[in-house]
Amino acid sequence: MTDPADLSLPEAAAMLRGGTLTSRALTQAVLDRIAARNPRLHAFTHIAADALTQAERADTLLAAGDPGPLCGLPIAVKDLIDVAGQPATSGSRVLAGRIANTDAPAVARLRAQGAVLIGKVATYEFAMVGPDLTLPDPPARNPWNPAHITGGSSSGSAAAVAGGLVRLAIGTDTGGSIRSPAAYSGCVGLKPTYDRVSRSGAFPLSPSFDHIGPLAATVEEAALALDAMTEGKWRPASARIGQPITGLKIAYARDWFADDPQATPALIRAMDEAASTISLLGAQITLVTLPNYAPHEAAASVILHAEALEEHRTLIRDHASDYGRPTLQCLAFGAAIDPEDLAKAREAQTRLTAEMLQAMDGYDLILTATTLTPALPFSAFDGEKAVWTPMRTIAFNLTGQPALSLPAGFENGLPLGLQLIARHGDEDLLCAAGHAFERATDHSVQRPNP
Repeated sequence: MTDPADLSLPEAAAMLRGGTLTSRALTQAVLDRIAARNPRLHAFTHIAADALTQAERADTLLAAGDPGPLCGLPIAVKDLIDVAGQPATSGSRVLAGRIANTDAPAVARLRAQGAVLIGKVATYEFAMVGPDLTLPDPPARNPWNPAHITGGSSSGSAAAVAGGLVRLAIGTDTGGSIRSPAAYSGCVGLKPTYDRVSRSGAFPLSPSFDHIGPLAATVEEAALALDAMTEGKWRPASARIGQPITGLKIAYARDWFADDPQATPALIRAMDEAASTISLLGAQITLVTLPNYAPHEAAASVILHAEALEEHRTLIRDHASDYGRPTLQCLAFGAAIDPEDLAKAREAQTRLTAEMLQAMDGYDLILTATTLTPALPFSAFDGEKAVWTPMRTIAFNLTGQPALSLPAGFENGLPLGLQLIARHGDEDLLCAAGHAFERATDHSVQRPNP
């Protein structure tokens, strides 16, 4: 018999509605899974004391008529996002002991539908840089090789999903913090269009770039989760799941990674194979030259660091000694940015967003890499100097476009990820293409040894 913890969200939902599975039994199976695997992965930092009570409440809702597609399903939440009654420390000694009084709006929408908020998962300190071994919670470890990072800052979200502890976790993405951990850990990460999901109730890093979104075992599960958290009138991300992608026009931004000496040969091969697979599915793949990535990264870095410092000024004044060294170093960059620098960066943001959308003229999606290498080992972070992992993600925080990362292959037993990007509001096209690729390959069904 299949362990309930291994059921996909649609499979579990069907059984819950059909009466062949209870949320209490499913939640207990997930709790057992966490107890068995979390000591190795350090994904969870807190387990909800009322998890089974939440599940029993969901069973009551199911018996009365399901209020939502995620009713009764266990979901983990990054410890940057408020869940009422659960710790909300943002992975830092600065906020040690803080308990959230209310749910973040995105979490409230999940709770209202009967989802079981099973616990909090690890984050890099205040969603900045890491891993930092000096912090109260040990950093999450990569399920494919615990000697390697998961990436950040949604590190615990990725480890929990890729390690099979849960099927779905909620994370945040300011420069790639959903997508890079998904790529490094071999799961799906979906950054929605800017402002599609309320950012309220999540500790801000850079309000101009912050996004809340799902990390999941499959594209369909990520799409369902995004729909559940979405506010306002947006086309459902799951609307085209399972539909053919014949005729979809995709711009293949190969030069964004293949011309970079940091890109590994295995990554380049995996991306070319992915483009070929998507073409065989009926999409039209065209090599394109996008606007240079470097100006996007430069402008975004200025805005991000300036805004981050503003968010932390009071806390630094009162609690500087409680911050981890890497976080303080990151915040120090903001102090070197003057108002003129910030104004120029915001002007560049407007210009670069227009240029990116113009470059997409005639295309539905962009295809490129998520990260240029597999996950680095923890040993790379032993020194005093900051280590930057090469990614192709922050450009789409700058432009606010939705972006999806999903598994594309492996290098030395570690996952590689591809990235699809759409115009604002086109998450349905994004998820349709991602789901089609996922179904045509076996990358997403491979799982690490427990």
